[in-house]
Amino acid sequence: MAIEIHWIRDDADLAKQCAVWRQLPFVAVDTEFVRVDTFYPQAGLVQVGDGRDAWLIDPLAIGDWRPLAELLEDRAVVKVLHSCSEDLEVLQRLTGSVPQPLFDTQLAAAYLNLGFSMGYSRLVKEVLGIDLPKGETRSDWLQRPLSELQVSYAAEDAVHLAEVYLALSERLSEEKRAWVLEDGAELAANLKREVPPEELYREAKLAWKLSRQQLAVLRVLCAWREREARRRDLPRNRILRETSLWPLARFQPDNLASLGRIEDMHPRSVRQDGETLLRLIREAAATPPDSWPEAVPEPLPLEASSLLKKLRRIGQAEAERLQIAPELVLRKKSLEALLKSGYPNGPYQLPDSLRGWRRQRMGQALLDCLAGDR
Repeated sequence: MAIEIHWIRDDADLAKQCAVWRQLPFVAVDTEFVRVDTFYPQAGLVQVGDGRDAWLIDPLAIGDWRPLAELLEDRAVVKVLHSCSEDLEVLQRLTGSVPQPLFDTQLAAAYLNLGFSMGYSRLVKEVLGIDLPKGETRSDWLQRPLSELQVSYAAEDAVHLAEVYLALSERLSEEKRAWVLEDGAELAANLKREVPPEELYREAKLAWKLSRQQLAVLRVLCAWREREARRRDLPRNRILRETSLWPLARFQPDNLASLGRIEDMHPRSVRQDGETLLRLIREAAATPPDSWPEAVPEPLPLEASSLLKKLRRIGQAEAERLQIAPELVLRKKSLEALLKSGYPNGPYQLPDSLRGWRRQRMGQALLDCLAGDR
């Protein structure tokens, strides 16, 4: 059956159609974007489907995104997306809002034990029996006019996403559906929960090996790189390569020649920002000790791996009981944060990242396991 495609290319049409969509129980939402040489994704298309028709919104022609923002925030309308982390970023950048409630079909597939982190084409084949054409994902979505193949690909995505939602919803129990929406709310919250640039040094590789004085330098460099990437709209590694951050903080060069010899330091960075980097390093290195960051905790030792396996088995057993993908149950970062809270002798505390049904169903079992091991 041919898909009915409707274009939205002006603010009035968008406002009119958003009012219609707000009367529906759900809408499927997808985006196409380009992100090659920029920090921020550049939106090329926003697709909306209701299971029958597809609407293609041209972001290059829209000036007022408030009606779409209101739709995204309307809790009476479920927004359906697939593997949506980048789509959320595109939508927030365009509208200032993120979808709520949010139903991610990739998560729903995992809750139904169809597979973890399933790609969209594979999920459509599994659920609908439809083979999608090899896509236009990597084509230029900023070109105008879009090709017929691009338009067809985008429209099919929107319509089939709605069909997948309806099929998965029939198979989900009320409890599991609530968990899918709970995880969707967490995805949206994480997007809003931005790490301040001054805290990014904690995530830098090998930061735990640096002294507090060296961490003061690393903190300034990471914050500067983040702000400059956003200001110039360039990928972070185009500003300063990730692999150069640690040796810069460790060796603290004081001239351009030494700076150029830093591991993986791109000559472009030395030319464009060398003097700035030297100044940042010099000023941060000279700050008084009482302003230095606290030491970054060391990674868990190898001996902790057996304990980590015991904790994972709790999640695997729960996954078997619930018939869901085991990777969905207990995330590695949460388990590592739990261990770090008291390793090796305790007491241990459940991390904030272990929330909702996972905390309710497995939190005490995890603590009991650690208490028994101790």
